[in-house]
Amino acid sequence: MNVENQMTGNPHSDNSSLAANGGDFARTVNVDGAAVDLGRAVRCGFPEVVFGEGKPPELVVDILKTQRAAGQRSLVTRVNNEQVQAVQDAFPEVQYHQLARTLTLTLPDEILPDIVSGMEHAADSRLQVAVVTAGSSDAAVAAEAAETLRWMGVHTISICDVGVAGPQRLLPWVPVLQRMQVVVCVAGMEAALPSVIGGYLSCPVIGVPTSVGYGASFQGVTAMLSMLTCCASNVVTVNIDAGFRGGYVAGLIVKGSAKSPNSQLDSET
Repeated sequence: MNVENQMTGNPHSDNSSLAANGGDFARTVNVDGAAVDLGRAVRCGFPEVVFGEGKPPELVVDILKTQRAAGQRSLVTRVNNEQVQAVQDAFPEVQYHQLARTLTLTLPDEILPDIVSGMEHAADSRLQVAVVTAGSSDAAVAAEAAETLRWMGVHTISICDVGVAGPQRLLPWVPVLQRMQVVVCVAGMEAALPSVIGGYLSCPVIGVPTSVGYGASFQGVTAMLSMLTCCASNVVTVNIDAGFRGGYVAGLIVKGSAKSPNSQLDSET
């Protein structure tokens, strides 16, 4: 592994709160042409997430070794089979979620919350975010969102297949959703579900459009435009199939990182 420590310039050198909270907030480490942003946990509240698509397996491994050496947990999204095998060889303890296509590497003795599903878990007072799917075809994108939230230490419940074609399926879940701090709603086709959910809730609803659907769905463009133009005032929208983005923003809202960029990564909540 070719690793070169490189301290970048600090545009806020007089900001003592940043400097005191975990080291140099602008630190990067060069790893075989990739600049690993080790200062991101200080600036943004969570470490850099690795987008696996297009990266050689050995580079993914080297990035994770760099983050582990810096005392940071790792999340890799959009992984392929070769990357999974390489990381599992280097870190047998890594957690691979096949549907979400994610790899999660925690620090030794670190425990993340489980993602729960089913009405038997609905009364759990620790729950903070619900990830809701309109149809089972949206499950992979929803799983990416849920795995992102788990990596962030957020207690999450998964609510599946409650789309508007069978609206009676949603009704028993409304009291549960009303207790959440944020709801991530994943839907394809006409993507009507975020508007319906938003009308029941006072919390933010993050719409994640998916590319699921026939011809005029235009690979998710129709779903995205529907979410962007929905009537419910508490619905915001991320990119098509962007489960990671929806989950990450929900996690920031829960953790308060959007207001306090210097907050420490916390898995105990």
